[in-house]
Amino acid sequence: MELRRVASRLGALALGAWALATAGTGAAQTLPQLRISLDSAATHERTIVVADYLAKLERASGGRLRTRLYHSAQLHKDVAVPRALREGSVEMAMPVGAVLSSFVPDIDIIQLPMFYGQPLDRQHRVVDGPVGDRINGQLEHRLGVKVIGPWLDLGFANYYSTNKPLADFKDLAGLKIRTAADAGQFARARFFGAIPNMTPWPDVPASLARGLCDGLATTHETAVNAKLWNSGVKHAFEDHQFIGYYIPMVSGRFWSRLSAELQRLMVDVWAQNLPQYRQRMASAQDEAHIILAEHGVTFVTPTPQQLASMRAHMMAQQDQIARELKLTPDLVKLATETIEPGG
Repeated sequence: MELRRVASRLGALALGAWALATAGTGAAQTLPQLRISLDSAATHERTIVVADYLAKLERASGGRLRTRLYHSAQLHKDVAVPRALREGSVEMAMPVGAVLSSFVPDIDIIQLPMFYGQPLDRQHRVVDGPVGDRINGQLEHRLGVKVIGPWLDLGFANYYSTNKPLADFKDLAGLKIRTAADAGQFARARFFGAIPNMTPWPDVPASLARGLCDGLATTHETAVNAKLWNSGVKHAFEDHQFIGYYIPMVSGRFWSRLSAELQRLMVDVWAQNLPQYRQRMASAQDEAHIILAEHGVTFVTPTPQQLASMRAHMMAQQDQIARELKLTPDLVKLATETIEPGG
């Protein structure tokens, strides 16, 4: 499917969901208004999911809640929403977990070797269970927010390269790989003999094109949005090294103003629709895979057995990485027991 067709379809869905979500906002001005801030574009899957949630929430509330979606950082970038939520200058946000780890380091638990190459159902078993509940509790305490339910999948991160084909783990050796700044991603790149760096995201396309970076760790959809084939990306190694998440949070000030019934409604509508939202996010990554292939990117996908073997070797580093990430030891232990019971 061509990029133009995908963007057109997503744009139409976003427009329809937006119309539903904002319908009737000119009436009943005394009703509580829920503004949500996102820094993703109107056609991004996160934006479309949130627009759908708001539309369904308004309908389920019988008009007792008014909602308004601000995308494309019209109100705040994700890095600024923790303060905005705490101060009550916006009612809701769904930032990526990475921007919250400075407040709650345990969010970075997903970067530990135990998660490397694990299937989604095992990863959800951790973040949807007691481990996720404890992290949510920390967020609520430190940011003065309410986390309304389980997290929304962003998508699996993989390795991508420009000139050197990635047919095996050993092909990463010596490559200058752009990663995010956390200790987990740095340790993973070094484990494979790569040289990690923290090139700011806006500079990544130019760095790839000029050979200052040989590759990067990101998701298929992000690679498509940035049209990284224009920067020389030719190869992908689908090792599913970790999955990022968006965390749905409501300002504590706004939450306390809602009746118990409306609070339950916000939680229930999210829970009822999350399975289809997660499937939608996964489908977006699948469509991005197709688009990358259409633009000449080649793919190699390790087998589950290869990933399990590599993960076992990585586990020798887990305690050290957990200390560097400042993770709570008993939470790491609980996650380890949860992701592979009896392992």
